[in-house]
Amino acid sequence: MAHAAARTDIGFQGGQVLSLRAPDDAFEALTKALADDGAPRWHTLELEDETLRLDLAQVVYVRRETGDRAVGF
Repeated sequence: MAHAAARTDIGFQGGQVLSLRAPDDAFEALTKALADDGAPRWHTLELEDETLRLDLAQVVYVRRETGDRAVGF
């Protein structure tokens, strides 16, 4: 069974934002790498249809969409 993918925004120094749909395991690996001071500078983010290499030194925030969004009253 595939892991759920949710919209994730990665903000970089300089104001650029990368928006993508990342599975839970890829998101968890990224947040662990960002929290680990001894992690390598470059991180490989494995997505469903692509692989990204991120310079962790340039990442300033990661935003993850949570829950269902509802419109209405």
